[in-house]
Amino acid sequence: MNATLWGSLLAKGAMTVPQVLSEQARIRPDALALQLVDEAPLTYRELYHEGCALAAGLRDAGVRRGDAVVIFGPNSREVVLSWIAINLLGAVEVCINTAYRGSPLVHALNTCRARHIVASAEQLQLVQQVSDQLPCLEQAFVFEGEARAAGALRITSLDALRLPEAAGEIAAEVARGKVAPSDIASIIFTSGTTGPAKGVLMPHAQVCLLAAMTVRGLRLADSDVFYCFHPMFHMAGKFMAILGSLMAGAHAVLDRAFQPQHWLPRIRAYGATAGLAHGPMAEMIHAQPARPDDADNPMRRMIVAPFPTRIARDFEQRFGLRGVEVWGMTEVGVSVWCSLDEPLRVGSCGRNDDELFEVGIADPFTDALLGPNEVGELVVRPRLPWLLMQGYMGMPEETLAAWRNLWFHSGDSAYRDPEGNFYFVDRMKDRIRRRAENISSYEIESAALTHEAVAEAAAVGVPSEFQDDDDIKLCVVTRPGMQLQPAQLLRVLAGHLPHYMLPRYIEELPALPRTPTNKVRKAELRARGVDGEVWDRKAAGIEVRELYAK
Repeated sequence: MNATLWGSLLAKGAMTVPQVLSEQARIRPDALALQLVDEAPLTYRELYHEGCALAAGLRDAGVRRGDAVVIFGPNSREVVLSWIAINLLGAVEVCINTAYRGSPLVHALNTCRARHIVASAEQLQLVQQVSDQLPCLEQAFVFEGEARAAGALRITSLDALRLPEAAGEIAAEVARGKVAPSDIASIIFTSGTTGPAKGVLMPHAQVCLLAAMTVRGLRLADSDVFYCFHPMFHMAGKFMAILGSLMAGAHAVLDRAFQPQHWLPRIRAYGATAGLAHGPMAEMIHAQPARPDDADNPMRRMIVAPFPTRIARDFEQRFGLRGVEVWGMTEVGVSVWCSLDEPLRVGSCGRNDDELFEVGIADPFTDALLGPNEVGELVVRPRLPWLLMQGYMGMPEETLAAWRNLWFHSGDSAYRDPEGNFYFVDRMKDRIRRRAENISSYEIESAALTHEAVAEAAAVGVPSEFQDDDDIKLCVVTRPGMQLQPAQLLRVLAGHLPHYMLPRYIEELPALPRTPTNKVRKAELRARGVDGEVWDRKAAGIEVRELYAK
């Protein structure tokens, strides 16, 4: 995307979610817009009308412009329509992780000070269990099954809330343009690996830019079908897949969950031509038994972040598609893209759009910008207003820390080659420092996953006998029915990694500890140390040089 396209989006009135929806309903009312797997599709006219009807009901129930309204439920038509209806009113939708319960749930609801929540019956029960800790919450709209009232929380059926006869009133409000690109559209809670989750304040301009860059990066057209299995509490699913498809006039197909064995059959069943996946998901897809006809499918391009280096080329060849690697995060959107016009450059997440963003590599201690091939922290700032987050809800200190020296600090380590291509290295907090070498845990994990018995892997640094130095501990989960021999795993790793990346310790676990957004809690793995049943290479008498001897 460039400044010219940005200007064209402004000219088209496509910089707020209501503008995108109303314009597409006008241009292509009878084209297919949204379809849940195994459900009938909605046209653009139907999607917009149902969104307006629900918005009218929310308005009459007391939702006002600027109010935060929480959505708490698995992927469904109701979740998407609730998001649309909330934004049509000029309110702020807060779709939270369905895994939240207890204190994380209380934290999210109290941080955004929501008075209203839209929830499935199952999720609403979790809310009711902590209702005495939610001083702001007044009303719940349940969209699935029945829920019994508890305490002072008023509960209404979402179906009963719709007011089709008043949909025109909402459409007229949208036409008057009362929602601005600078208004907050959404709050997304990022997973907290070392502290409570942070609520990212995302303005309409930011989320629409995410959609527009997806349209450009994948060259989406109205003939495309976009298959999405990401949850709606994730920016990739909501703003890149669904809003991006709607901005292109394409047909979005939304699955209820990610199941790698269903990926290829779903693509074939719905004629999907575009999609996206995070790196671990791509690896799980790739791990499915290969068939001679895997490339016989309509999928032609797919965003993969990151595109795992060990499978990237084979993934493209096996499934007959192009993988587009990108770098981004909720706070800054996706500001670095690989181009469809260039061949796959394994390991690179692409280049930044210099007309919209400045992206640099900074020294993590001084914030001074570094030169080519120097590893540092990836930092971003916008060239135009409202393109990045407007802060963390209720966390001014966290906001100031992230935005120090007028750059947003991503917490990711990376480098840029002389041609301007960026390469992600690791999360700064996950980087391992061993014998003066900065080591990427991601590379160790990718190598470990080449072993047939390893289902999951996470590498962390643990204190060595030297000051300010780490030894490497590799935590693995083995595949059901398989046994792991640590010494044999080391030999496999030696075939993929330099000597200084070989772990000293290997710990087998039944499962890796994860956050509600499925990120590995590496702080917990580090805190476990090397006591107990942790295998020690030195104690086993294995010399690293022997593993590399020819």
